[in-house]
Amino acid sequence: MQYSKVEICGVNTADIRVLSEKEKKRLLHIVKHGETERERSEARQELIEGNLKLVLSVVQKFSNRGENPDDLFQVGCIGLMKAIDNFDDTLDVRFSTYGVPMIIGEVRRYLRDSSYIRVSRSLRDTAYKAMQAKEQLQTELSRDPTVEEIAQRLEIPREDVVIALEAIVEPVSLYEPVFSDGSDTVYVMDQISDSSGESGWLEELSIKEAIKNLSEREKKILSLRFYTGKTQTEAARAIGISQAQVSRIEKGAMAKIKASCR
Repeated sequence: MQYSKVEICGVNTADIRVLSEKEKKRLLHIVKHGETERERSEARQELIEGNLKLVLSVVQKFSNRGENPDDLFQVGCIGLMKAIDNFDDTLDVRFSTYGVPMIIGEVRRYLRDSSYIRVSRSLRDTAYKAMQAKEQLQTELSRDPTVEEIAQRLEIPREDVVIALEAIVEPVSLYEPVFSDGSDTVYVMDQISDSSGESGWLEELSIKEAIKNLSEREKKILSLRFYTGKTQTEAARAIGISQAQVSRIEKGAMAKIKASCR
């Protein structure tokens, strides 16, 4: 993902420092076990600043919702801070594995609480006129009028009547709860398949995070093998090592990625 030229909340993300996994573990330990409040506070702030690109990676997946990017970024930062405060550094879990779902959850809550469908003033006016015409025709005809009859009374196309009346029907939110057992809630969106494949990009994000922690030689070999399509022998020749070494390094790198994505 290319971060250059991306500015959000007045911050150029290209200038943000990215922490290594080792640095994250050290700072998380200080946040939980630091001797002084100042020490813990400074470590927490460094963790926040060093994970802003992780927040950006997540909120960009929600950029098609029509929300202000700065607002989404700030909400994502709240999720990041909650992840830092609640992370258990005694568990053998990468911080990004725990942090990404926390950030997603915070953004989802924000969208659930703030999203609504905006209907234009002219469309609402047409809908109210159609409802008045419907009531008048019901009285005159002693039955429910058809859409065509309402359109004729208002002297507008039938399609305009249908669109206007549909627009003012209160929609069912994707975040409307459909079931709750007291501890877990199922929303409408959970019952609808997602063609965008959120789990897919989440997995992709985890893989990218894992690759960042590989050595340069491991990255080079994986690039030659899986992006360039070279055989192990060709990759060995390009780097100047044996095919057996390429095989060993490749297997080790893949094992690291799989372990990080669990």
